[in-house]
Amino acid sequence: MTDAFTLPIQVVGAGPLSAWLVEDHSVPVVSVAWAWPGGASMDTAGHEGTAALAAAMLTEGAGDLRALAFADALRDSAIGLNFTAGRDNFEGSFRCLADALPEALRLAKLAMTAPRMDADALERVRARAIAGARTQLETPRGQAGRAFWASAFPGHPAGRPPNGTAESLTIIRPEALSATLDAQLRRDGLLVAVAGAIRPAELAELMQDLFGALPAGAPATPPPLPRFASFGRQVVPVPGPQSQVVFGQPGIPPQDPSWETAQIVLRVLGGGGFSSRLMEAVRVQRGLTYGVGVGIDTLFGGGVIAGSFATENGKVAEALDVTRGVWAELAQQGPTDAELEESVAYLTGSLPLQFTDSRRIAATLLAMRRNDRPLDWLSGRNDRLRAITRADAVRCAGTLLKPDALAVTVAGEPVGL
Repeated sequence: MTDAFTLPIQVVGAGPLSAWLVEDHSVPVVSVAWAWPGGASMDTAGHEGTAALAAAMLTEGAGDLRALAFADALRDSAIGLNFTAGRDNFEGSFRCLADALPEALRLAKLAMTAPRMDADALERVRARAIAGARTQLETPRGQAGRAFWASAFPGHPAGRPPNGTAESLTIIRPEALSATLDAQLRRDGLLVAVAGAIRPAELAELMQDLFGALPAGAPATPPPLPRFASFGRQVVPVPGPQSQVVFGQPGIPPQDPSWETAQIVLRVLGGGGFSSRLMEAVRVQRGLTYGVGVGIDTLFGGGVIAGSFATENGKVAEALDVTRGVWAELAQQGPTDAELEESVAYLTGSLPLQFTDSRRIAATLLAMRRNDRPLDWLSGRNDRLRAITRADAVRCAGTLLKPDALAVTVAGEPVGL
């Protein structure tokens, strides 16, 4: 069986300034997304959040436009412009009507080449970032996640909070933000993806205009993901009636030949909502938690399988025992024929939902480029999934899932741990 769904991808340009394009003139909208390696991996220890704060400042005024004037210019032309710093990458994007493309190009270029860094705008953005860090890191869930990643990758950027802490954000100086942007926003090392109402010749000209004025050279390559430190079990004391649990183990990189089989195994384990084994065992059968999920995080060229749940302090030990038992059973026996069939049906049937608008298409193309996917990867994906046999899934589950290496962080006051 072959699906009719296809995504015609064109390659525009060559070398450092090339882009993947899905051209579509049915709606007069253009979405452009681009990325460099770097992001929070450039932050120095104790100054976490520098790249994230620098990214936020790029839309807070540029050139002769202060923050309010810059925001008004974006709003008047209905342009969405955004910059973000991830753990190991720095991304920019804009979305606009085709008629507003020249203005979107002007403002995006101005943001990257002449950011203002006005003191009042910086303190406003810093205050917002500090409030966000406190919300994210000082809750039980935030404390569990922070401790989990710090213990799994001690001394590596993967173990640090990419958006910073209230303490680190407070001491970041404006000159550090400028230095980060100087090192990050370069003409080389770029990945570009575009979707919508733009022709290849127009896109080639756009790329030269948007990125041609940036300094030559590429950002520093982030350090590779080190070996996952299977640290066993740790408890972060947090007063309250419930505990938040984060657990995980080593994963695989996106380039692993068993990647698609692993997606099936992980959906069966904890990625399929009420159809997953963990949800059935932990919630439906025993009522130990409201929800539990598992997925794979890809970062620094590697992967980590991680999951979480929250439960009453007195139920943490039992919920963990059940989770580990489900993990071990799937590792030993693999998915059933019915589970394999359901997972393949979901993964193939949901594929077109990733491409409902130009912004999502551009984001997907960018992710494909970051993961070194070939141009025809999407067109053959469903056939590859349908070709996976139960023997393949059993073999993958046995090598992928490592219940003995499962590391657990509990933030709360768990009973019996």
